[in-house]
Amino acid sequence: METNFEKTGPTTGRLEFTIDQETVKNGLDKTFKKVQKNLNVPGFRKGRVPRRIFNQMYGEAALYEDTLNDLLPAAYSKAIDEVDAEPVAQPNIDIKSVGKNQDWELVAELTLKPDVELGQYKDLDVVKQDREVTEEEVEESIERRRQGMAELVIKEDAAEEGDTVVIDYEGFKGEEAFEGGKGENHSLELGSNSFIPGFEEQLVGVKAGDEKEVNLTFPEEYHSDELAGQEATFKVKVHEVKSKELPDLDDEFVKDLDEDVETVDELREKVRKELKERKETAANDARDDEAIRKAVENAKIEEIPHEMAHEEVHRQMEMFLNNLKQQGISADMYYQMTGSTEADLHKQFEGEAEFNVRTNLVLEAIVEEENLEATDEDMEKEISELAEQYNMDVEQVRNVLSPQLLNRDISLKKAIDLITSTANETLESKEDSDSE
Repeated sequence: METNFEKTGPTTGRLEFTIDQETVKNGLDKTFKKVQKNLNVPGFRKGRVPRRIFNQMYGEAALYEDTLNDLLPAAYSKAIDEVDAEPVAQPNIDIKSVGKNQDWELVAELTLKPDVELGQYKDLDVVKQDREVTEEEVEESIERRRQGMAELVIKEDAAEEGDTVVIDYEGFKGEEAFEGGKGENHSLELGSNSFIPGFEEQLVGVKAGDEKEVNLTFPEEYHSDELAGQEATFKVKVHEVKSKELPDLDDEFVKDLDEDVETVDELREKVRKELKERKETAANDARDDEAIRKAVENAKIEEIPHEMAHEEVHRQMEMFLNNLKQQGISADMYYQMTGSTEADLHKQFEGEAEFNVRTNLVLEAIVEEENLEATDEDMEKEISELAEQYNMDVEQVRNVLSPQLLNRDISLKKAIDLITSTANETLESKEDSDSE
């Protein structure tokens, strides 16, 4: 095989390669045997037409297309192995020359993996994350739990913010009721901001049995185009006013709230620990995300091929739709529920697709630069963890995953760990700087 490769751009290349005469001859013989089985020629039994007669009647060139289709995958793969090129998409292949008793010459136009010039990716300075839990945060968390245990009791007095009113309502534009603007026995917590802006505030002060007209203007960006920015009147009838009756924050309450604690002090300590763990996780994630983002931004990549970004979009879409499927929601159901289309979902993932591709390219470059590889111990540990995660037998996981794929995934994780473990939380956040 003869090959000749040249780069024609940052992410494009031209590969010329040949299929030798002997391989072509064997391929033509194989193709003829397939064709021969179905040939009906007068004077010959079906499937017994000699090659010489076939060539006289149809010409040997009639075998070229099927032969080329059979030989091309292996020939292209061998040619790629012989040159310094890493395609990231299917090539466009043209025939340069095919004929009898000669090497077949082909040309492949390639889309190539872009070159990465790494910048700083170790010892990066990132924003210092807040990991401290304040007493105020502890008390707020306990108060939210206490609010969740509150009972609603009917009150005779006027409704206040925080109270719940049970109402019938109907909305009008001028004298005409509009669609979707009617409800009966609807429970609405005043101050929850769950209704149209301006509605809840006007019900403060009502009592059971009151009837009230609420006048307001719909937001300019309201989901209904017919109502966006329009003035409307709601006729409201109040059936009940209820207030929250909060349990006392004492040892009896906390026993009902959490079976693992006996006293208010124990509850505070448990909540403080839970908040600390959450803050640590969130802080570590934020630190790692910023470090990886900076490592990617510090690298130079001249151009991202459209094919790579397009493939990443479809990979993200497939993951998203598979997660929905596990929840019993098909793609068609999702599009119907959200009023969107496959094109809308594609557009949704386009924004982050290029950054994801850049990130993977930088991580792969770090793997190569640092010579990061998975050890046998690393691979066995990863297989065991995956088996436990998906409740599968270890041997099943081992048989499903290719060693090459496993090595790549572990190596990329090592590159991520190298970036994040060496990051230094030394920078002040913008908010901290502005407050000084």
